[in-house]
This record gives sequence, C-alpha cells and structure tokens, in this order.
Amino acid sequence: MNTQTPINDMRSREEKRQSALLDTRPRTTLSFYRYVQIENPIEFRDRLLAAWSKLGCMGRIYVAHEGINAQMNVPKENFAAFDAWVQLQPELVDVPYKIAVEENNLSFYKLTIKVRPKIVADGLDDATFDASNTGEYLTAAEMNEYVDNPDALVIDMRNVYESEIGHFKGAVTPNVDTFREELLIVPDLIKEHKDKKIALYCTGGIRCEKASAWLKHKGYTNVKHLKGGVIDYKHQVEEQGLPNMFKGKNFVFDERLGERIGNEVISNCHLCRTTKSDTHHHCKNKICYVLFLGCESCVAKYNGYCSRWCQITDKAPKKAKKVFARYYNRYLKATQFKKTRLRTVA
Repeated sequence: MNTQTPINDMRSREEKRQSALLDTRPRTTLSFYRYVQIENPIEFRDRLLAAWSKLGCMGRIYVAHEGINAQMNVPKENFAAFDAWVQLQPELVDVPYKIAVEENNLSFYKLTIKVRPKIVADGLDDATFDASNTGEYLTAAEMNEYVDNPDALVIDMRNVYESEIGHFKGAVTPNVDTFREELLIVPDLIKEHKDKKIALYCTGGIRCEKASAWLKHKGYTNVKHLKGGVIDYKHQVEEQGLPNMFKGKNFVFDERLGERIGNEVISNCHLCRTTKSDTHHHCKNKICYVLFLGCESCVAKYNGYCSRWCQITDKAPKKAKKVFARYYNRYLKATQFKKTRLRTVA
C-alpha cells in the first residue's frame, strides 16, 4: 500500500477518506506539542512529512518558529519506529505524548503539516510578552484540590462548543469561539479574583500553558495549569484511582469529535433543545457544515441536516445555492457557535 502523502494532495475530501478506509491497520491516536525555537519551519515541515508519510501517519500538524502542535495517528505496527525517529530530532527529544482516551481507527484520514505564524493562534501583538514564563504544572490530584477549593478559581481555556459538552465542576467557561477571544477577555473577566489561586485547563495543555504566561504577564501571580490537559487528566485519574471531577465529554479536533471523560451527558440536542446529547455532527449541507449537537431522533428526523432550511436549500438548483452560500458566509458563519451567555457552571 502506498502511504506517501504529497505536500499538495489534490484529491477530494471523500477520496482521501475512502483511501484511509482501505488501510485497516490498528492505529494509535495521540497529540503532542512543544514550544521550541525552530529556525527554519519549512525545512522542519518537510523533514516531518518525509518521515511520517513513510510510516503511514495521518494527522493535522502545525509548525512555526515558536514550536510544533500535532494531533495525529500512527499505525500500531510502526509506533516504535515513529517514536525512535522523534527522539532523534533535537527539537523533539523527550516530548510527552498524550494518548487518546478512546480510539477510533479513522481519527484522521490524511497527513497535513502546515507552517503557521504561531502553533496556536493567539492574536497577541505585545513585544514585552514572554510566552516561556508559564505557570507551574498541576497534576490530576492537585487539580481536584483546586476544584474542591471555594477559594480557588478554575478556568476553562477552550471554546464554548467544547465546554458545552464537558467541563470541570464549577469552572468558569467563557462564551468565546476562539482562543484569541478568550485571551482578550479573561484578564478583565476575573480581575476581582486577582489574589485567588487560579488553575487553567484545556484539551491537551497547549492553550492553557500559553494562557498561564499571559495571565502572569497581566499581573496574576498565582497561576497554574493542568499538565497534559483533560486528556492526560483522564489517564491519571484511572491509573491512580482518583475521583473524576470532569463532567461530560472532552471535545477533540479530529474525526471522533469527542472522548468520554465523565459519565454524565450535560448538554442538550441543538435541534429539539430537550433531549440530552453530547454527540456532535456536521450539517450535511456543505455550504453550512455547522457543528451541532444532535440526538438520534432529531438526526434521523432531519436526515443529518441542522435544520429544515438546510434540507431544502441543499436540494436547490446550483445557481440558488450560490446565492445562499454568499449570504451564509457573510452573515451567519462567524456566529455559528454562539450558544449561551458568559457563565460559571455548576
């Protein structure tokens, strides 16, 4: 089987998916990141692509001068070779992996490695900000102590569609669509709690690590963050027999769209608004393609669409669909995830 993935893969999304389905080897889904100075991100990207495509890796990786952010899967039969290669790279020696809590052989179906200005878009333009001046790490046990402490503040550094389906008990969950939005509002949002102990968390640790440095830059002195994020928290809880303080599901940025962390389903279907559901779907209308929560009954009722409107417009003539696409992209798409006002959840 040819597992080579060219830099410019011109196949359609469906062709890539079908090709991936033919590769039935068991896979390990993992993520990792590292803030490290990379002098030539393009050369580094090409080095990764050459090695990882030969090993049949699939995933979404961002490379920048400030480091690397990777979400990917690796054929289990090649994992030892993958790890050996990684450990030989001076930029990646001893980088910690976050192994998926729930496996899905099709978490990714292509290998994409992109050079970006930053590995996490933060919107910051402050020459005095030192992103390496981060807060201390918290273990799962220490995170639980923060959650139980009324004098501590736990802040979710993820987007609203992530916190909607899962969060730590009592966490502050800002109503934002992007990390850059959250960095702008959180310092002011919690200014009356400046003297409190603060714990930050995110999916795998990369966002809350940078956010801890940003809050310190803004004058918050007692800021820590959950090492390895929610993914590693789940592993630590199971390995150490700790109470699980995370309620619901952890959103992940691959084809699975979520991993079960807590047993509760804390969110409702976006279509009927009454039935409990934390399963995300993309609207079948490719113009819309909005991410929504749908219960089994509503997904069947609307045949995979997010609304009757999308059902109807998807069957419209091509000329009419172009008009709808222009309207949607101009007026609707930017606010697709806005669900609730800023809140502290119970």
